[in-house]
Amino acid sequence: MKVNEIFYSIQGESTFAGLPCVFVRLTGCILRCSYCDTKYAYEEGEEKSIDEIIKIVNSYNCNLVEITGGEPLLQSETVELTNKLVENQKVVLVETNGSLDISVLKEPVVRIVDIKCPGSKEHQKMFWDNLRNLRPDDNVKFVLTDRYDFDWALIIVEKFELLDKANVLFSPAFKILEPEKLSNWILKTSLPIRMQLQLHKYIWHPNKRGV
Repeated sequence: MKVNEIFYSIQGESTFAGLPCVFVRLTGCILRCSYCDTKYAYEEGEEKSIDEIIKIVNSYNCNLVEITGGEPLLQSETVELTNKLVENQKVVLVETNGSLDISVLKEPVVRIVDIKCPGSKEHQKMFWDNLRNLRPDDNVKFVLTDRYDFDWALIIVEKFELLDKANVLFSPAFKILEPEKLSNWILKTSLPIRMQLQLHKYIWHPNKRGV
C-alpha cells in the first residue's frame, strides 16, 4: 500500500473527537476540493505492506485507529487492512470523501462519510447510494463554506433521512466560515445536528503535519 504518513494525535473530528488516535494516511485522491488541506497526500508516499503498517500502529499504546487520505478506498488493500486491524482489537474508523462505495467496509468498522457541498466544487461526484446504506455508528460529515452550502446540506439531510440513520455533523471550512455563524444557523433549525470544529487546527498550527 502507498502510505503518506502514520502518526499519533488527538482525533480532531467525528463523534470520536478529542480521543487519542493513530492515523494512517494513505496516498491518492480522485477529488480536488477547493479547501483541501492535505494536498501533500495526492502523490507523496512510500510503499508499505499491511503487516508493516500494523506493526507501526501497534507501536503506539492506543486502540483507536483512523484510516484516512487522500481517499483510502482508492487502494483495494484498504479493506484487508481494516479487517486485520479489527483482528488486532482496534476500533477502526475510515474517513472517505463519499465518492466511492462504502459497502465494502464491514462492521464493526465506522465509516465517516464526507459529503462534498457545492463550495467544495466537487459535489457532483458523490456516490449517493452510500447514504442509503448507513449504519447507526457511521458519521456523515458536511464541510460548509457559506449559507448556500448550509441550506444545500439540510436538503440532503432531509432527502436521505440522515438523522434517523447515522450521526450528522456540520463543520465550518477552516478560516472560510465563522464557527459562530454556523452554530447560530444550526440552533435555529432545532435539529440534532452536531456542530464540530477541526480540533487539531486549534491545538496546533493549522498547517502542521503529523497532527
